[in-house]
Amino acid sequence: MELWQEMLRQSVDSAKDLVERFEFDPGQATQLNSLFHIRINPYYLSLIRYPGDPIWLQCIPDARELEDDGLPEDPLAEDSHSPVPSIVHRYPDRVLFLTTSQCSMYCRFCTRKRKVGDSTKINMKYIQDGIDYIAKHPEVRDVILSGGDPLMLTDFLLERILKGLRDIPHVEIIRLGTKMPCVLPQRVTPKLCKMIKKYHPIYVNTHFNHPWECTLEAKRACEMLADAGVPVGNQAVLMKGVNDDPDVMLELVRKLLTMRVRPYYLYQADPTKGTNYFRTPVSKGLDIMDKLRGHTSGLAIPHFVIDAPGGGGKIPLLPQYVIGRAGKNIILRNYKYEIFTYPDLEEEPVGHAPPVEKAYLRKNGKKNGKKEKVEV
Repeated sequence: MELWQEMLRQSVDSAKDLVERFEFDPGQATQLNSLFHIRINPYYLSLIRYPGDPIWLQCIPDARELEDDGLPEDPLAEDSHSPVPSIVHRYPDRVLFLTTSQCSMYCRFCTRKRKVGDSTKINMKYIQDGIDYIAKHPEVRDVILSGGDPLMLTDFLLERILKGLRDIPHVEIIRLGTKMPCVLPQRVTPKLCKMIKKYHPIYVNTHFNHPWECTLEAKRACEMLADAGVPVGNQAVLMKGVNDDPDVMLELVRKLLTMRVRPYYLYQADPTKGTNYFRTPVSKGLDIMDKLRGHTSGLAIPHFVIDAPGGGGKIPLLPQYVIGRAGKNIILRNYKYEIFTYPDLEEEPVGHAPPVEKAYLRKNGKKNGKKEKVEV
């Protein structure tokens, strides 16, 4: 048994553990455990500094999960875009491939609570159905493995899936959506990285939400993936009490770059049943983005997006940088709120060809010393 598997066996994962370790009310602990599974592995548990801190909020169950907030269980309408049980096909050229129901730590803000932890809904028996679906759809060039967490699979089982996908000619890109580098970095081993290298191009999107998660162990895991030729991006979720502060987010994105992780997305929290207490106003995210731009490298700035309820896909949001127009000029402001004018060009009329370059005419518009008409 590998170290990461042994650590999983030592996880807090029952109502009884909650009562013994955190003095939960037994009835409430049982109710929370039945609503959504509990698993906090020893590594992630060790990152908690005090009750209610940003790490605690992400992993320790909260009575507010029991409140009936009227929010949907499937806010992104994934189930209605699921042609076979393991596939979500929303975008034209890419699919989400659900490979396992298990996670090494169950996030309290999970948008897939209705399925994650439930092996009857996400199961290995559906894997071949997913591979067959992808093989029959040549428009699919990009496959994202998710779940649950695909790195909960053994190296052997994960490789079977990767090989199955690589045998499909039209699959160009494979992505692994995994929180392991953040919540159980011991899962990233030399053996795993050596196996992944055989199936490039492989990309990893991981999930750090707070600077305290950027430990030496996490850094080592991310660097191992990068050394194996795997580009690593980060998808954070904006959450009240966790990272809804510009200074916290600035520290996070800077630390991620030092770990060779590119901040990719900052998600507005999805309106999922049982997670409403994490949500912030959209204006909070826009304010954070405004305070990142110009104050750190462009490499460190993620896309702030809303994954549109009902399955509309990711919609990027930006602070307002275009103030208006003055004639042909566009009036802009920068990160210091200084005002600048950019001289815009008028759009070419539809069907109007651009002027032919003189050099092109000199080279191609003459024959036997005489200028010919050049069709454009």
